[in-house]
Amino acid sequence: MDIVIREIRESDYSEIVSIWNNELGSHNVNLDNISERMARMNKDENYKIFVALFDNNVVGCISVVQTMALEYEVGYLKINGLAVRGEFQKKGIGSKLLKHAEDYASDKGLSYLILNTGFQRTEAHHFYESKGYDRFSYCFTKEIH
Repeated sequence: MDIVIREIRESDYSEIVSIWNNELGSHNVNLDNISERMARMNKDENYKIFVALFDNNVVGCISVVQTMALEYEVGYLKINGLAVRGEFQKKGIGSKLLKHAEDYASDKGLSYLILNTGFQRTEAHHFYESKGYDRFSYCFTKEIH
């Protein structure tokens, strides 16, 4: 399967919304807000979204941000999300997207990648562990107004 990975383009937005919502179950991004969110992200060169293409169709994506923390000398790359369209899962596309993010981090001089995944996403846990990622901590969230 010939997969091309490149940075997101505006023409990809509708497919990204579909993949993000259907595969990750997150409905906070939609066709009404993706353009504005991407415009904000594009102003900060630390944010990147890469898409996986098969036959020129978007079949997956990975969203990352380079950030800092006291315990990491040069910062780290945070994976905000990785999703592959259901019918294309288990074909190596997620692995290629993850490898692309790892190579991107390495090119930036970063030594660590960090990600969160939901408790119920046990297949994702196995996927990341099979790629050498260690189960390290819990993530807590709180919505404030």
